[in-house]
Amino acid sequence: MHLMPTASSHAIEQTVAFVKGKLSGEGTGHDWFHTERVWKTAVHIAESEAADVLVVELAALLHDIADWKFAGGDESAGPHEARHWLEHIGVDGQTIAHVCDIIVHLSFKGAGVQSSMSTKEGMVVQDADRLDALGAIGIARAFAYGGFRRREIHNPAVLPVYHATFEQYKNGSGTTINHFFEKLLLLKDTMNTATARAIAERRHAFMEEFLREFYAEWDGTR
Repeated sequence: MHLMPTASSHAIEQTVAFVKGKLSGEGTGHDWFHTERVWKTAVHIAESEAADVLVVELAALLHDIADWKFAGGDESAGPHEARHWLEHIGVDGQTIAHVCDIIVHLSFKGAGVQSSMSTKEGMVVQDADRLDALGAIGIARAFAYGGFRRREIHNPAVLPVYHATFEQYKNGSGTTINHFFEKLLLLKDTMNTATARAIAERRHAFMEEFLREFYAEWDGTR
């Protein structure tokens, strides 16, 4: 017996194709493969958190569809494009509102800026996105984005900045190594779910080991 696909599964299939078409080949670490990893991780976390999987999947798939970093700093670009797409494929208004709210509040906005989620689904997607900024892949993505922004890899004379506002964070121009201290090493303690915290611990430790090796090589002692 063959089961007919549900409306929700059809929406996911359409959204996968849409996002893959938009983000494939992107070179800053915000590509389709990043989205795919966040999507898969979000589903994994959602299963242990009893979250609404449709909302989680759609938000994870669309979370970087028009990232403010590539939209002239426009924070509304992402939720606007997500809403337009979801309306186009006939998703119900309540789900659209929930997905767009998650996208609005998802991003890290600076060490001194609270970016908490109000729903379980938002917490799941935020955790999944932040996990992809940690570990070996997080390191690779940091240097890919740093190269795109023409940032120095490291400059001992340039110290990390504790950004107190989103505007300061958006306009920051520090080195890629400073980005570890300004964001990446802070993410472990921002995880919302127990599942994500366990994964983050291991990935965080790997980044700390990378930095120890980096500084040793920089100083010529290895």
